[in-house]
Amino acid sequence: MSIILNNISKSYGKVKALEDISFEVKPGELFGLIGPDGAGKTTLFRILTTLLIQDGGSASVAGYDVLKQYKEIRNHVGYMPGRFSLYQDLTVEENLNFFATIFGTTIVENYDLIKDIYVQIEPFKNRRAGKLSGGMKQKLALCCALIHKPKVLFLDEPTTGVDPVSRKEFWEMLKRLQQKDITILVSTPYMDEAELCDRIALITDGKILEINTPEAIKASFPKKIYKVRTSQTYQLIIDLRSYPETYSAYPFGEYLHFTPKTASFLAEDLEKYLKLRQHKGIEVMETVATIEDTFMDLSRANELVGKLKGDNFLKT
Repeated sequence: MSIILNNISKSYGKVKALEDISFEVKPGELFGLIGPDGAGKTTLFRILTTLLIQDGGSASVAGYDVLKQYKEIRNHVGYMPGRFSLYQDLTVEENLNFFATIFGTTIVENYDLIKDIYVQIEPFKNRRAGKLSGGMKQKLALCCALIHKPKVLFLDEPTTGVDPVSRKEFWEMLKRLQQKDITILVSTPYMDEAELCDRIALITDGKILEINTPEAIKASFPKKIYKVRTSQTYQLIIDLRSYPETYSAYPFGEYLHFTPKTASFLAEDLEKYLKLRQHKGIEVMETVATIEDTFMDLSRANELVGKLKGDNFLKT
């Protein structure tokens, strides 16, 4: 395995950032760590790239232990942190040469690996990095992370704050890199990007909720789900959450995703309920679950478990 984690835990004071995290990433796999801000993604990346020491558990990257063999790991991984961290007063070319020199290589030696990405920023090679657009900064950071031909690539929310076109281009680049036998661990808060990974781990509050392929995670959603829309969106949210048959209801694009409590639910009953509350333009249609639907459901269950544990603790 390229990456192995066994019961990794990390706390900051009383806050548990990671709690017994365990999973494996296969060689050549594009593995996604999916979760909201504050879920623990960056803390986990910093542990795996030897920038932070875990409180408990063990981990290895490219066959090296993150504590005992941290120097070897640093020579075999590429890391692109969430914030643009290159030297903003250096030009594109100067940044690339700097990182190549650190790793004892040259741009020419590994040019084939970065060629598809670098040709897009080469016209700006004499521009200072701080003056690049968000998409160009992202491409430069990826080139610098790849310049020493790493075995494993860590990308921490690489498309946050980037326009949709650049996001699409970035994921196309990742797919091409995967074909060059580079293992990729990428984190993102975007559920649509999760669909592009081979496997994903859903994480929230420092806990792994589920690990599987995107298709399997969507198929695991346990209930029927409906998309609902009326001409009064805000009031619809209030009325759906007051509806006795509601298990969950939350905004999803121009619709609300509604999950009933029971399998015997009839869409006609909901339509009647909404008409009684003066809604117009009512649409109620069964739909297929998305990764976001599954994530919301698993998060809800995780919160309930945490609440029960808290209640039991108070009783003791």
